[in-house]
Parts: sequence; C-alpha cells; structure tokens
Amino acid sequence: MKKVILSIFCVYCLTFQSAWAQDNNAALAPLPSLDDFTKGEDGWAFGLGLGVEYETAYEGSDEFGLELQPAGAVQWRSGDNIFYFAGEAFGWRGLRDDNWLLEALLGFEEGREEGDSDDGHLDGLGEQDEGFELVLQARRAFTSDWRYWLVGRVVTGGDGNLGLFGVGRRFGDQIDGTGHEVNVVAVFHDSEYANNGFGIDAMQAETSRLPATSVSGGLRSIGIDYSFRHYINDNWQIYGEALFEYYSSDVRESPIARSNYETEVGIGFIYIF
Repeated sequence: MKKVILSIFCVYCLTFQSAWAQDNNAALAPLPSLDDFTKGEDGWAFGLGLGVEYETAYEGSDEFGLELQPAGAVQWRSGDNIFYFAGEAFGWRGLRDDNWLLEALLGFEEGREEGDSDDGHLDGLGEQDEGFELVLQARRAFTSDWRYWLVGRVVTGGDGNLGLFGVGRRFGDQIDGTGHEVNVVAVFHDSEYANNGFGIDAMQAETSRLPATSVSGGLRSIGIDYSFRHYINDNWQIYGEALFEYYSSDVRESPIARSNYETEVGIGFIYIF
C-alpha cells in the first residue's frame, strides 16, 4: 500500500501546472509514498517486486529483525480514480479538484502472537485474533504542485479505532511520483484500540505474571515518516522508507512497551510490466 511508480518526464517544464497538463505520464498525485503504475493512462497496470524491512518485532518491542515483504499491486485507472489490489488489501484512490486526494481500503490485520517475541516477553498474553480493518484517508494540498499538505487517516475494525493527523512536504519537481517525501504526524487511539495493543487484563496478568494494566484513549504517539522513490530505467524502480514513532507517557507505562519508540527502515525494488 506504499509504492508510487512512473517514468521521469518534463523535469524542465517552466511550471508544474503546464507539465501536469502536457505530460501523459503524470501520476495521479506526485507523492513518493503512493504507488501508481498506470503511467497516466486509463486501464490495467501491474507492478511486482520485493523489499526487505528492519523493524521491531511487535508494537512496543525492544527486539528487531529483518523481514522480506512483497511489493507491487494490480491497478485499474479511470481518469482521476485508481482501484487496486495490493497484497492483503483492496482499495480506491481518487483525486478531486487537483488538491484533494481521497483513499479507502480494506486490509487484513494479522494480529499479534506470543511467538513474535523471541525473548518470551509476550508469554501468557495469548494470541490476538486476525481480522480486517477499514482505512479512510484524505490529503489536502496547499498548492497545486503538492509541495505541502495536511493528512488525516482513520483506521477502524474489530479492535477499536485509530486516528492520524499531520502535515507533509514533498521534495523535488518530478510529477511522476518519484523523489522524497516527509510527514510529521500525531496518532490517537480509543481505549479499546489502546488496550488491545498495550493493555493487560486480569486473566492475562495471572498467566503472564505481568501487572494488570489499563490504557486510556487519547494521544498514542508522535511520529515522522520518510519515503523515497527513483526510477532506475523504464521498468525498474527502487524505493525506500523509514518510520519513527515515539510513544506517549500512557503507552510507555505499559509493561508491553519495553521500548519508548517503534521504528522501521525498508528498501526494495519493483518491476513495472
């Protein structure tokens, strides 16, 4: 759900507005964090790749590891709308009035297992159920070239609700979705979502020998994420991403949060057919 791909074109156009009108290869929105394999054309598009991520073992973990992740998606574009299937998610993305980017997707959440901690820090806490999550997102650009924007996201499912609000900045003049992007966000969760990740009920406290813990809703974390995307040639692209999330004091007090932060770094390649 994080890849944006299109060929580099019209870099030396006088203004973004004229390039947007003239370049048939323009991405739906020129954001490196979003994938667009359509090269500005209506119809089907397909990209396939592989990435490697170095990340925390679970939310709040102080254990890290490498994990291979598939990359790419099957997409269908019609004007300012893209429908896609990417891994375990079905979604839609649409551009409205050149400065509103809306997105909705239904994704699969794997949940947490006791075995996610090699050091046994989750022993006795039980398994969390797998399920589906609905994600709704909107970005509102301040300018037509998508240099700055506001972003809001809501994640809802069977385990509560999470909200994200922040600001973003794009670097570079490309309109094909390559370049660099940074977002600074504040993340909030309700009590159900908070306790699903960091709470310990009476039964879990008895089996794990950790103190019973209740986490209230509110601010979850402050975070920053970075995305990079670059064309190697007409078909191959390299992408990278990094995330740092610093937990609020309420989350940090949970015995499950053995670290004050969560971080992730990834890099990968995608081939566009």
